[in-house]
Amino acid sequence: MMATVKIVSGDEAGLRAAAKIIAKGGLVAIPTETVYGLAGDATNDRAVARIFEAKARPQFNPLIVHVANRSMAAKLVTLNRSAERLADAFWPGPLTLVLPRRRGAPVSLLASAGLDTLAIRMPAHPIALDLIRLSGCPLAAPSANPSGRLTPTEAAHVAASLGDRIDLILDGGRCTIGIESTVLDLTEPTPRMLRQGGLPQEAIEAIIGPIALGHPEGAIRSPGMTASHYAPSIRLRMNATSVTAGEALLAFGPHPLPGAATTLNLSPSSDLTEAAANFFAMLHRLDDRRYSGIAVMPVPETGLGTAINDRLCRAAADDAGNRGD
Repeated sequence: MMATVKIVSGDEAGLRAAAKIIAKGGLVAIPTETVYGLAGDATNDRAVARIFEAKARPQFNPLIVHVANRSMAAKLVTLNRSAERLADAFWPGPLTLVLPRRRGAPVSLLASAGLDTLAIRMPAHPIALDLIRLSGCPLAAPSANPSGRLTPTEAAHVAASLGDRIDLILDGGRCTIGIESTVLDLTEPTPRMLRQGGLPQEAIEAIIGPIALGHPEGAIRSPGMTASHYAPSIRLRMNATSVTAGEALLAFGPHPLPGAATTLNLSPSSDLTEAAANFFAMLHRLDDRRYSGIAVMPVPETGLGTAINDRLCRAAADDAGNRGD
């Protein structure tokens, strides 16, 4: 029988309890005007990895990062003129903006799936905003349900679907909108709606003019759109059982392969949550032309290992010969 998770009201005591959990890298389900979100510290790699684990999310799709005010957003992304106008009109509200990630932004690379953009939103719900302020950090918060299951719009929905996979639920009643936020990509010359949601197209176009719809060929601003999702600048070889001269090694487990030019270990203890937390940061560090390539030791095809292997396949997609010894 699935254990139950504690549900508390979003009063001062509940918010303080939730903020303590966030500070320790825990997960809290929070109400927003759209749907309930599964929130964790967006700057904490392991907390973000726990979000993917709790949702049994099959791929490391980019997560929406929730902020409490415009100044917090401006520290994470570059707000262009269209973003400023839309934020003036619709923030807080059900609009997510995809914008260029600022250099040095503290958000986990796992939260952005290794992309150079971030999806940012300011929710229109007092409990969500108060928790972000009290936590002092942006919150990564996809919908609080297992991947592929019905989206939750009440605290009871979260408890029934996630059980003891999370640490706390803040009950804010039923969500007023009940569908996810609209996602708008502002990194192209013509803004593009990547997901229909709680803010209609007509409202957006009334502020910034015509927008494009859907995913263009080759775009990588939204999850799962191309085979090569994050390709390093050097050759990547999966399922390596040996290392060739000059290769860097991305290891997994207590026995790294010998002979690498340099080695980073996703998890010496074979902990897939730790491996997921380290994945993008370590891959970026090894993406250096001083090395002839990156050899990656086998990662189990289970749990978060499935998501890690999915991203490795995408990273190796430009060279089909990279996928094993």
